[in-house]
Amino acid sequence: MSAATMRAVQVVEAGRPFVVTELPVPEPGPGQVRVRVRACGVCGGENIARLGLLGVRLPRVPGHEIAGEVDAVGPGVTAWQPGDRAGIGWHGGSCFVCDHCRQGDFTNCADGKIVGVSYDGGYAEYAVAPQDALARIPDTVPFEEAGPLMCAGITTFNSLRNSGARPGETVAVHGIGGLGHLAVQFAARMGFRTVAINRGRGKEDVSRQLGADEYIDSDEGSAGEALTKLGGASAVVSTVGHSPSQADLVQGLRPNGRLIVIATGQQPLEISPELLVFGRRSVTGWYSGHAKDSEEAMAFAALKGVRPLVETHPLADAENTFQNMGKARYRAVLVP
Repeated sequence: MSAATMRAVQVVEAGRPFVVTELPVPEPGPGQVRVRVRACGVCGGENIARLGLLGVRLPRVPGHEIAGEVDAVGPGVTAWQPGDRAGIGWHGGSCFVCDHCRQGDFTNCADGKIVGVSYDGGYAEYAVAPQDALARIPDTVPFEEAGPLMCAGITTFNSLRNSGARPGETVAVHGIGGLGHLAVQFAARMGFRTVAINRGRGKEDVSRQLGADEYIDSDEGSAGEALTKLGGASAVVSTVGHSPSQADLVQGLRPNGRLIVIATGQQPLEISPELLVFGRRSVTGWYSGHAKDSEEAMAFAALKGVRPLVETHPLADAENTFQNMGKARYRAVLVP
């Protein structure tokens, strides 16, 4: 393999397995930065490219949980220089001039880009992205841990800090997996009384080690009722895309409490309007964020010791790793 080429994994045909290949090392254009990928998390969001959704043009290199080092910069880039530690997350660039950008809502920018969909992502040795898509990685955060923080981390961190709950109040995390194990850590470090909710008792010990104060086994009955017996929650973050379980949790909210859905199922949420009206409860959703959010999530994680639990795999095993990511404890990461 020559110095001008790199190993990469592509979606070549919609609905088909990933293909390991060799591609030219991309050159950064004006306003762009090239990152040497040291780690890239494996996330279900890659199904957008894999299934040919959102108008993605194939072939495409997936991967939106990128962590690495700046390798080269294009003309007009002044904020980054070679050697900087940088991550690239789901939000992959914006225009800076539309109404959304002026209000800080970069993810709804009309010119917004998604890494691994709008352009090639991190299942490769190098990735090129707009300079505003990059987030600085603290020196104390290893690359393989920084990757998952660019999606799972920013989503759980953002949903909790925008939940309306205040320190000392009860916050529940529904589902202790790739998202939930981070949400428990963030909630505990933010000063909430943290309740972990999961099926069975198999994850009780790890939940408490991560910072949970209470644990509810949803196999033992209604998790919403159990949460009510604990005094109710100011917020519940649901990381499990199972609509009946999410609907059940609404009854476990305190007045003015909020259910925040960050994982979706195929069924509608069937919720009694009385629960919403008389308790002023609400149901909302959250996903991801922009590069500044990622920097703040990683800075908080470094400050308070929030650490993704990861298992690493070689880039060549991307297909098998993607197929088995649900079995990972708790985030799978490809290491080029």
